Amino acid sequence: MERTAGILADRAIKALFAEGQLKSEAPLDGDQIQPASLDLRLGSKALRVRASFMPGRSSTVASKLDRLTLHEIDLEHGAVLETGCVYIVPLMESLDLPAELSASTNPKSSTGRLDIFTRVMVDHAQEFDKIPAGYSGPLYLEISPRTFPVIVRRGSRLSQIRFRVGNALLSEADLVELHAAETLVASETPNVSGGGIALSIDLKGTGPEGLIGYRGKHHTSVIDVDRKAQHEVLDFWEPIYSRGRNELILDPDEFYILVSREAVHVPPSYAAEMTPYDPLVGEFRVHYAGFFDPGFGHAAAGGSGSRAVLEVRSHEVPFILEHGQIVGRLVYEHMLERPQGLYGTGLGSNYQAQGLKLSKHFKL
Repeated sequence: MERTAGILADRAIKALFAEGQLKSEAPLDGDQIQPASLDLRLGSKALRVRASFMPGRSSTVASKLDRLTLHEIDLEHGAVLETGCVYIVPLMESLDLPAELSASTNPKSSTGRLDIFTRVMVDHAQEFDKIPAGYSGPLYLEISPRTFPVIVRRGSRLSQIRFRVGNALLSEADLVELHAAETLVASETPNVSGGGIALSIDLKGTGPEGLIGYRGKHHTSVIDVDRKAQHEVLDFWEPIYSRGRNELILDPDEFYILVSREAVHVPPSYAAEMTPYDPLVGEFRVHYAGFFDPGFGHAAAGGSGSRAVLEVRSHEVPFILEHGQIVGRLVYEHMLERPQGLYGTGLGSNYQAQGLKLSKHFKL
């Protein structure tokens, strides 16, 4: 039976361009369309602003920028964005959505793993990363590097957009049924609550010393977001080992890369998203919400054993994480149709079959 509500797959995203509902200043990159999302590209300038802002119902982003811009930075040949600063970048893509089509955005996986805080906003918006059905106009990306200064340029891709018709979220009963058929997380006793299926933290680690994660260093050199395998891990990260304790104290204002205990599976006709904050699990947050494309962790797409890598920050106080503690939840949505391509080795996906893994920018 043909679905009437769900996430648009790759073929439908291509059709949006053909129909003029999705536009761009330049031809698309060959790998810009993912199975259930589109990578968004930075335009030619970044505007340094004093503080983050919301345009609000009565304003466009451009009208607010006229008042709030401190200076303009040319991105044509690359520029450094400093930590602790807020930048607004007009994106190369813009929208002219039909009345039934809405969208949402998230940082790309690599963006989150570099602790680059990003969110998309549109004219007259009252929420970040939510694009109302029927929106017509430009897209803007707010960027604030938190741990490392970064080099970006016109065409850099830090965020993704996903399009949907209606509400296709699976209910808790649907999740239980789908897990029984497809094993969404590798757990004999899945915790389905709060509208999603729980993930817990692995603090036993790997190797003789039990590597459990990494903590970002301060005052490092810059990272070029468009260069793969260019940077030495130890120049930017402090490895963290369990040493048999099976726990970790999260310090405030520190950034951690950790990994889920469970392998994650997103079947081909579904998409998933990690909720960015759950007040029920403790005084910390899994810092960036993340898309999981159809095929992530799918055995036929080379994804057996794929874990969820978690970008974690504590809140105002130190917090002790223990092995097996719930740290977040995955929500699943129906696709309108099965994608032509699945996330995995066939598309050259960077994080299929991953365990604890830093972003693609670091040498193995």
